[in-house]
Amino acid sequence: MNKPLEYFKSNLGKDSSQSPSPLMQWLNPTLISADAGELEFSYKVRKEMTNPIGIIHGGTTAAIIDDAIGAAVFSLGVTHVYTTVSLSVDYFSRAKAGDTIISKTKIIKKGQQIINAECEVWNADKTRMIAKGHSNLIKTKIEI
Repeated sequence: MNKPLEYFKSNLGKDSSQSPSPLMQWLNPTLISADAGELEFSYKVRKEMTNPIGIIHGGTTAAIIDDAIGAAVFSLGVTHVYTTVSLSVDYFSRAKAGDTIISKTKIIKKGQQIINAECEVWNADKTRMIAKGHSNLIKTKIEI
């Protein structure tokens, strides 16, 4: 039984204001879909997520990618905490305050110690990719 995946599935269509992750609470996405290792979230870009010219800050985009990938790892039902050891983000387009954006995560490979994952960030109708990130996470000794 995969309790984390059950948790995600029970939260489909809900915002993340009750997430165990304080960062996810602040980002406050709505969970659109959940499968083991693959999660999809919808975010409303708020003013405090933007840079001085009013578009989503690259750091906010990187935080969305890192947090969504962490949630996807958790959805596998792993027994230990994994932590990010590398995160690479390519930025392709912009989103402004008030826009809705979508993150789609996918676990590429789960090894004994390292998990490789990716996350794409799209505009609301998925016609324009805003960013894409790749990450490696390592298993810690901290049990869940």
